[in-house]
Amino acid sequence: MSPVGSYESLHAAINAGADAVYFGVEQLNMRSRSAKKFTLDDLKHIADVCEKNDVKSYLALNTIVYDDELPLMREICNAAKSAGLSAVIATDIAAIAYARSIGLNVHISTQANVSNIEAVAFYAHFADVLVLARELTLEQIQRINEQILARKITGPSGEPVRIELFVHGAMCVSVSGKCYMSLATTNHSANRGECLQNCRKRYRVIDETTHEELIIDNKFVMSPKDLCTIGFVDKLIEAGATVFKIEGRGRSSDYVFHTTRAYREAIDSYFDKSYTPDKIKAWTSELENVFNRGFWHGGYYLGAKLGEWSGAYGSVAKKQKTYSGYAVNYFVKSGIAEFIIENADVKVGDTIAVTGPTTGYEERVVKSLFVNDRPRESATKGDDVTIPFDVRVRRNDKLYVIHDRTTWQS
Repeated sequence: MSPVGSYESLHAAINAGADAVYFGVEQLNMRSRSAKKFTLDDLKHIADVCEKNDVKSYLALNTIVYDDELPLMREICNAAKSAGLSAVIATDIAAIAYARSIGLNVHISTQANVSNIEAVAFYAHFADVLVLARELTLEQIQRINEQILARKITGPSGEPVRIELFVHGAMCVSVSGKCYMSLATTNHSANRGECLQNCRKRYRVIDETTHEELIIDNKFVMSPKDLCTIGFVDKLIEAGATVFKIEGRGRSSDYVFHTTRAYREAIDSYFDKSYTPDKIKAWTSELENVFNRGFWHGGYYLGAKLGEWSGAYGSVAKKQKTYSGYAVNYFVKSGIAEFIIENADVKVGDTIAVTGPTTGYEERVVKSLFVNDRPRESATKGDDVTIPFDVRVRRNDKLYVIHDRTTWQS
């Protein structure tokens, strides 16, 4: 299940092999501040795109809901039902109950902090899929799954309840994201999707009585590294997880594409018995190239205590993309894309990316290019350049050059 915050990310996830995508609309979702690209009017188109590509569509409706927001919550559920979305992801019992009352499938969000079999049995009255708390170990997850099967705990569909786990992306210093720091300091509640990420800032720890500063290993004392489970996908599957959820609805399409592709390949390799250390190394390298705060390899799942701190603000990705220009034409028969260069130069041998609301995200290596129908080694600002590109691009798609990151950027 891949995160989607824009149409570019939606198609990037599909192109990379996602089985499902999740997204939010309006303000009643946990990324309402950072991912505001979709509205209720988009739901039918998203559902249609997903259905055409045999991909499930899940709407995040997972914040706390106040009395004055109940009409909006019902409007969102009604729109999701009418559009034909696969399910809503919810925490608030008002949203869960209303969705079920209109025949809309529900997934229970990690915000519910489901950590034991009795909580599973309770929520099974409403949902076929439950996202377990991020703080559980593999042994605890496996025990919950064994009890689901032994006790024959089924959801509304009559099938055994399925376990969903977060497998990659940002970690929160608080329990399952239930943080009040942003609310206390800025009146922007994390539990309302408006977190301003106080935890990602630098801090000094000073004793107010003695005025002595405590020595700590780095100033990012509340900013965990990102979760990365690519090295033990086999253990997660064997523990009973049937849905792998990637965090990042506020991330760009390159992040969505590469994380989805890596975990898609890892899952498939487990089942075809080709899940090897060499492949794990290659997938890890791919994941390191897109947005990350450094990786906590294992997380709570392997019984570790939270202690892997980022040591930097923002991304430490090994690669970065720089805007170069935009597409003006695509010649289908010859497989040639035409671009106007506005910024970064493009040269033979470069890795380029093209992104767009229908194209999604596509990377290729430039093997040749032409400026004014003449072969050239590079194209610069103002040039009209044509480049062989085996996937169709659309007018106004953006062109980027991918290169090694020389400095950390937020």
